[in-house]
Amino acid sequence: MADQRQYDVIVIGGGSTGENAAGYARENGLTAVVVESELIGGECSYWACMPSKALLRPGEVLEAARRVPAAAPAVTGSVDVDKALRSRDKFASDWNDEGQAQWLASVDVDVVRGTGRLTGERTVEVDTGDGESVMLTARKAVVVATGSSAAVPPIEGMRDIATWDNRDVTAAKQIPRRLLILGGGVIGVEMAQAFRRLGAEEVTIIEMTDRLLANEEPFVGEELAQAFENEGIRVLTGAKATSAARESADAPVTITLDDGRELVGDEIVVAVGRKPRTDDIGLDTIGLEPGRYLDVDDHLRVKGIDSGWLYAAGDVNGRALLTHQGKYQARLVGDIIAGRDVQAWADSRAVPRVVFTDPQIAAVGKTEQQARDAGIDVRTVRHDIGSIAAGALHGKGISGTTQLVIDQSRRIIVGATFVGPGAGEVLHAATIAIVGEVPMDTLWHAVPAFPTLSEVWLRLLEADRGLG
Repeated sequence: MADQRQYDVIVIGGGSTGENAAGYARENGLTAVVVESELIGGECSYWACMPSKALLRPGEVLEAARRVPAAAPAVTGSVDVDKALRSRDKFASDWNDEGQAQWLASVDVDVVRGTGRLTGERTVEVDTGDGESVMLTARKAVVVATGSSAAVPPIEGMRDIATWDNRDVTAAKQIPRRLLILGGGVIGVEMAQAFRRLGAEEVTIIEMTDRLLANEEPFVGEELAQAFENEGIRVLTGAKATSAARESADAPVTITLDDGRELVGDEIVVAVGRKPRTDDIGLDTIGLEPGRYLDVDDHLRVKGIDSGWLYAAGDVNGRALLTHQGKYQARLVGDIIAGRDVQAWADSRAVPRVVFTDPQIAAVGKTEQQARDAGIDVRTVRHDIGSIAAGALHGKGISGTTQLVIDQSRRIIVGATFVGPGAGEVLHAATIAIVGEVPMDTLWHAVPAFPTLSEVWLRLLEADRGLG
């Protein structure tokens, strides 16, 4: 007979979103269990946020030193690749989740290891992989937090050859001499620069749209592409791959483009998007279609489910595929299940995102085009971050466009983008301004300290007044 247990809340998926959903449920006095088939902590801890930034950091530090004339002579070598990879391993906790599991235990959240599948209303069966199963029943709610995985495009031969996805590239044990990257989104651009600075001789990005980071402002892709070209990263935009081939598993890979060009690399990273991990979680048993994102309302309840017992948080609902947004939703889920009347409205107003390339890119809220499409009376103002004192102090050749998207009728900011050193560290001011709907006239009294990168805020406000 299967082991049977009952909790107030069952969370399927033990990544950062699932951990937080369970943790906040416990804070509200509810009992909770997390079901996880891989590592507690999930994608961000082991194959995304942490290891990718560890791979980027050594090259970033060296380039920052080279830009300062008095420091540049001290840079006499290159990145120690072995140490960089060992450091990456530590940031990924050597792919050991003991610490994460201990945290869940410390807040009195149970963990069931195995593959969890819905079997009906408020019920989940866990296949523990050893021939046994655990039957879980939720008194209040089931939260799906299974995340997303790398999508594979319908390119001839792509599924028949060895490729790297985000997990493979962030866990790589050696640096290939020639690296092809299919996709110019966040994963693609970050790993292109990381591997170039770790010693890859040839790095080529293949992006089918007209620019890198196509979801951001057009100037973002243009400035990043120029920076990449300057350091020997080849950027091909408007390029569509039509086939992929390898003579053997360890042979070079050849990508053919729609214009007939052939590109050869030792490895290829496929980073063209994500898909929800909902294929095998029992959605069909409750009348939902497997393999799709789970459509939720602003209370994060899955639509089409009677009694409102099923919730989805994080990547799996498709609202904002970012770790911090998943955690935000998780915090709300813990409160909502406990009876608090809160909604996830930040997902549609102020989603912050940072790309940890050099130059760094940070944005929040709507782009200019998104604001116009929403019918907003838009005005934009810009300033070069390299022209303020802090920009100059970062060294020679620093530049980067900063921009505010302003709702003219309400005189509030609805979007902001920053390109340049430390851009991510000035982003939260914009997030607060957007979330709080702070009037432009009020922002005049938020005085930035000199000489910090935040001074760019003053210059943007001056530009809005026609003083720039």
